[in-house]
This record gives sequence, C-alpha cells and structure tokens, in this order.
Amino acid sequence: MKKYVLKRLLMAVATLLFVLFILFCLMELMPGSPFNNPELTPEQRASIEAKYGLDQPFWTRYINYIANMLRGDFGVSYNIQQNMPISDLLAKRFPVTVRIGLQAVVLGVTLGLLLGVVAGFNHRRVADSITSAVAILGVSLPSFAFVLLLAYFVGFQWKLLPFLYSTKQPFLSSLLPSLTLAVSPMASVARYTRSEIIDVLGQNYITLARTKGVGRAALTVRHVLRNVLTGVITVIAPSIVNVLTGSLVVEKAFSVPGIGGLLITAIQENDYNVTFTLAFIYKRH
Repeated sequence: MKKYVLKRLLMAVATLLFVLFILFCLMELMPGSPFNNPELTPEQRASIEAKYGLDQPFWTRYINYIANMLRGDFGVSYNIQQNMPISDLLAKRFPVTVRIGLQAVVLGVTLGLLLGVVAGFNHRRVADSITSAVAILGVSLPSFAFVLLLAYFVGFQWKLLPFLYSTKQPFLSSLLPSLTLAVSPMASVARYTRSEIIDVLGQNYITLARTKGVGRAALTVRHVLRNVLTGVITVIAPSIVNVLTGSLVVEKAFSVPGIGGLLITAIQENDYNVTFTLAFIYKRH
C-alpha cells in the first residue's frame, strides 16, 4: 500500500512539473512580451524585464517559478492589474465563477431530471422523441453555439434577461450565462434519468406495485425516483468540472468578471504569471 501511494504521489509531481514545463514552452514561443508599450525605450523595457526576472534564462525562470509556487507564491500580474499578487486577483474573481457554475449545475440538474422523467414515462412516444432530441443537441453542440443563440434571442431580441454581467444586478445578470452553462449538465442528466427510468419500470417489483393498485404519483416518488436519484449523483460530479472548463467562452461572451474570462485576457495581454496559474488550474480539471 505504501509503495502504491508513493508511486501515485511521484506520478502526480511528475505530471505537475511536465504541465508547467509545457506551459512555459508555449509562453516562450508566443510573440511579444508583457511589456509591448511602444512608448517604452529598449533601455526601459530591459530594466522592467530585469525587475521581474524575465531577462533570466529559460531554465532559471522555470526553476524559480516552481520554487515560488511550492511556497504558495504565484507571482504578480504584469498588465491586467499591475503588481497585484495573483492570489489577490483570483480571490476577487473565483467566487463569481463558482456562483455562476453552481447556479448552472442546479438549473441543469433540475431541468435534466424533469426532461428525463417525462421521456422515461413516455417511452417511444412523441414526448420521448422531443426530450431525447433536446438532450442530444445539448450534448452535441459546443457551448459557444448556445452562447450565440441565447445571447441573441433571450438577451437581445426578447430582452428577457440582461445581455452583459453587471455588478449592480449580480443575480439577474448571471442567469443568462448560468443558463448557457446549464445546457450540458441538463442533457447528461436527462439522458441518464431517461435510461434509468426505462430500466426501473421494467423491473418485477414495479409490475407488482402496479398490480397492487399503487398510483402513478406514488409509484414515481417511492419506487422510481428513489432508485434513479442515487445514480444521478455520479453524473453531477463530472458536470461540475465541465461547467468550470466551459466557462471560458461563456464568461468572455457575457463579460463576466470570473477566472475564465481572466485567462483569455491574460493570454491576449501576455500576462505570463496569470496565464501560468489559470492554465494550470484548468489543466488539473
């Protein structure tokens, strides 16, 4: 057992170092630098790079970053909020991403259960075909497709919800990005619930309950959903991860001040430390 645990720990450390090395290589190959201001003279740019240690060789910077990261120091932002520690930058944005993600999961699971129950109890009927088609679309289409559809119709044409995120209306303006992110978990839960309900309804104890005169509502709550909900929990966990990783496009599209939009901004601005930290977080997911 000790050898197994030690082996897993060593593999985790090796994976960590490899991922960070790849990130460093990719950032090294990117054109430009964090200090692309045309007003800066070559001497001023060299002085700033020396201040942040960017004038050092690749391997020196890599080893220094690993050493600092092990101490919990992820460096400071170069451009987005100059000289602000990365931990403070994330502390402001991470709660927004978590809140929108949890809203998306709750919405997705609730709608998915409703669709799955309707499809399962109407197997091979019109309702089953419609809900199954919705679930297939939810699994097949990428998140940016739903971003465009919901943003145009719900936000722009019908004006049912705010199009962009606003700190003055944090809940109301977060519903549209949450609804967009909820499509994927909704589809997964709906497909799983439908399949499980069809399987449960074919069991002998369901047939026995029906012959005893148990009503449809009581049959659904006491016998069907009780068995189905246990398995739904196993679908929710990966859905949470998918919601976090899918927030990149959604947060940027709706101007949500979360870590997904922050990563895209950091890449565009060549803000190395922010990019390293957030890319590693998303990679670990």
